[in-house]
Amino acid sequence: MWFSLTVLLLATWACLAEVSHTDSVSASRLASLRSRRMVGGTLAPHVPWQAMVFIAESVLDGGYAGGALISEGWVLTAGRNLFVRKSRQDIQGKDPVIPKVYLGISQRAEANASNEVAVERVALHPNFQNHSDWDNDLALIKLKKPVVMSDKVTPIPLPEAGQDLADIMGGLGVITGWGWGVQLSLATSLKYLILPLADHSACKAEYKRIALTPDVDDNMFCTGSMRYEENVCFGDAGGALAVKDAATGDIYAAGILSYDKCCNRYKYGVYMKLSPYLPWIHSVIRGDTENSSALRSDTMSKMYSWQP
Repeated sequence: MWFSLTVLLLATWACLAEVSHTDSVSASRLASLRSRRMVGGTLAPHVPWQAMVFIAESVLDGGYAGGALISEGWVLTAGRNLFVRKSRQDIQGKDPVIPKVYLGISQRAEANASNEVAVERVALHPNFQNHSDWDNDLALIKLKKPVVMSDKVTPIPLPEAGQDLADIMGGLGVITGWGWGVQLSLATSLKYLILPLADHSACKAEYKRIALTPDVDDNMFCTGSMRYEENVCFGDAGGALAVKDAATGDIYAAGILSYDKCCNRYKYGVYMKLSPYLPWIHSVIRGDTENSSALRSDTMSKMYSWQP
C-alpha cells in the first residue's frame, strides 16, 4: 500500500546526501510571468493521498486545486479552494461551493466520473479569513461514502503528539499538484517538488513588506524555492507537504499549502501548520456539536462523583 509513497519520497531522502497578490492577473503581468521559469517540477509517481478539488475547468469560474485524503471519509484542503472568487472581500457572507472530488488519479484527464467520489458537505474553519485572505485557510470535505483503501487510494497521516517541524528529516518536504507550469498552463500530469523548510522570521518579514500577501503567523510555516527557482504556483493550493520524521521514520502531512502565488516572483510558499489545528480537525471528524464538550465533562463529573 505504501509503495507509491516510498517511491515518491526516495528522491527527497537521496537529496539529503547533497545537501497573487491578486486572483486576477493583468495582461501585462501575464506577459511578465511568461518569460520566467515557473513551477517546473518533476512528474510524480502515483500519490495515493492526492485529491483533486474541482469547481470548474476555468480559473475564472473557480478552477481546481489540490487536497489530501486524511481518512477513509475526509479530504483536507485550503478553504479558499471552495470559492469562485478567493479574496476575503468577495467571500464574506457567502457559502462555500460543494466541489467535485477526484481520488486515485495522476493525470488531469482522469478527472472523470469513474474516479469521482461524492461529497456530502464541507466544513470551513470557524475563523476562516477572520483578518485576511489567508487566515485559518483550511476546510474539511466529508465524503458521502468511505473510500475503499488500495494502492491507488490511501490517506496520509496527520501529525502526532511530539512531531515538530524541527524534527523533519533534512528540513525537506514534498509537495504535489497540478499547478501552473512554464507556459502559464495547468499541468496535465501530477508533478512534485522537494522544497526546503524556510526560516519563519525571514518569511514573515518578506511578506510583511509586500501588500496582499499572507500575514505569516504561528499557525503557518513556509518553504523556500528549489535551486533553479522552481516553486509552487497557482493551482497547487490545498496540497499536503509530506515530510518524514527523522527519529521515527513516520511520514505525515505537516501542512496544507495556502499561499501558492509565489511562483518564482517570490521565494516562499506558505502553509497552514496542521498541528495547531488538530483539535478542530478531530472535532469535525467526530461530529461534535456545540454541546459535545459540555456533555462529556458533565458525564465524567457524574461518574467521579459517584465514587465512594
